[in-house]
Amino acid sequence: MDRIPDAERTATPFDLFRLAFGGANTFSTCVLGAFPILFGLSFWQGLAATLLGVVVGALILCPMAVFGPVNGTNNAVSSSAHLGVHGRIVGSLLSLLTAVAFFSISVWSSGDALVGGAHRLFGLPRGDLAYAVAYALFAALVLAVCVYGFRFMLFVNKIAVTSATVLFLVGAIAFAGDFDASYAGVFTDSADAATRSLFWPSFIGAALIVLSNPVSFGAFLGDWSRYIPADTPRRRVIGAAFLSQLATLLPFLFGLGTASIIAARAPEYVDPAAPDFVGGLLAISPGWFFLPVCLLALIGGMSTGTTSLYGTGLDFSSVFPRLSRVRATVLVGVVSIGFIFVGRFALDLVQSISTFATMIITCTTPWMVVMMLGFLTRRGWYDPEALQVFNRRQRGGRYWFAHGWNWRGMTAWWVSALLGVLFTNIPGQFVGPLGDLANSVDIGLPLSLAVAAVLYLALLRLFPEPRAVYGPEGARLARTVDVPVRPITGPGAEGRERSEKGRRRGCCQTPPPRCQHDAFRAGCQARGRGTRRRPSCTPPGTTPVRSDRRRSGSGTG
Repeated sequence: MDRIPDAERTATPFDLFRLAFGGANTFSTCVLGAFPILFGLSFWQGLAATLLGVVVGALILCPMAVFGPVNGTNNAVSSSAHLGVHGRIVGSLLSLLTAVAFFSISVWSSGDALVGGAHRLFGLPRGDLAYAVAYALFAALVLAVCVYGFRFMLFVNKIAVTSATVLFLVGAIAFAGDFDASYAGVFTDSADAATRSLFWPSFIGAALIVLSNPVSFGAFLGDWSRYIPADTPRRRVIGAAFLSQLATLLPFLFGLGTASIIAARAPEYVDPAAPDFVGGLLAISPGWFFLPVCLLALIGGMSTGTTSLYGTGLDFSSVFPRLSRVRATVLVGVVSIGFIFVGRFALDLVQSISTFATMIITCTTPWMVVMMLGFLTRRGWYDPEALQVFNRRQRGGRYWFAHGWNWRGMTAWWVSALLGVLFTNIPGQFVGPLGDLANSVDIGLPLSLAVAAVLYLALLRLFPEPRAVYGPEGARLARTVDVPVRPITGPGAEGRERSEKGRRRGCCQTPPPRCQHDAFRAGCQARGRGTRRRPSCTPPGTTPVRSDRRRSGSGTG
């Protein structure tokens, strides 16, 4: 994605809070909130696991918000500085992994709501055929909206945040009479030794499921924060990202509380062999709250599904130029739909979700560590032109490294991610080949975080990067070597030089390009925030250079 010109950066940290919270304030988050109960924890044990997962996940995520304001582009493009021009595809693949997971959760939860509602209202049987039809219809609807109904997608996402918040608060009133915080779970004093031995693995596994929600925003956060001006205090940007995830305790606690009610009143719906949180929620809902629950599931599922598919389709169309946005969206949607049916009918549903959550955590967190340490060693300095080499089908620049790959960052990422997968241990869900080495306790996440940090910094010391990638103030915590930087070559490289000379003379030879992020623009216009284009001397595909902005990059050092 091209860099957002300074004149178009009209967002505030509160806008980032609103968008990040809105993206997680959905029914899919409620489903994740029910997992502590599905894992056998009591309400209070589940609450502790939920708080741990949300807070730790928010702390890991929030520094990723600074890349957007500094570079004016998304985090996948920013990763070019640390993984190489071609290494940025790792961020796109992580986005795909997250999109498939949360699109699947949205379809499962909304499809279950359709079947459960039809069963309660009309007595229709809840068989595999009914679920298959419901999943197919809802998935096709989400895909159609992403491909053809852009304005409807904006409308759905706009009303989803407010309506979901209201329904969660009303739901707290609806279920208050049935709620009992004394729900004990399965790890009681009367449980046998084998069951009690599974408490800590289950507790950590539940916390990791919750943690996967904030971590899943790591690859997406720059899509929103790139509209914040570069001179905005970084502590405000980081604080907005952190608070947005703390606010998701609302849907998480709704899912946790209602799951404990279901476990007490209708335990057949939380059977580990065939869990059905949505069906159980519909079964225990008061008559007056039944339709709002169905509405919450459908609107929330539509919001999560469209956000996941549209953004990933847009990103993949930039990675694979032969695919238009529509074709890329359809491709991602078809892959996701295939996983939906395989995960629901051929595999265990809970195991499918927990496995994807594990993959998101173990693959995304090391990537985030490399990005954050890279930001620290570079002192927040980046070359915006060199970051766009891949998008413009060019070669060379500061971040070309070895044929477009920075093997230092790539090695730190894949080694730590692999170790994280190998040492993962979520009992009954996903156990890596080395998961039992730590007394059946899941150490995959802390191990991958530590290995990524130590290995990346060690590689920077042992195999210094070119001095040119560190900017005017030099490196921090890393050594450098003076080597020539390969010049940028390819489509538009010579024209860019001529256009910069023209800009210095004050001329304008071509009209400005269109904004590539209509969703945010439309949202700003709906709030009355003016995003009207200003006159620009910018040829298509180039980065405007204002007289009051340093040419050395958008970072403040």
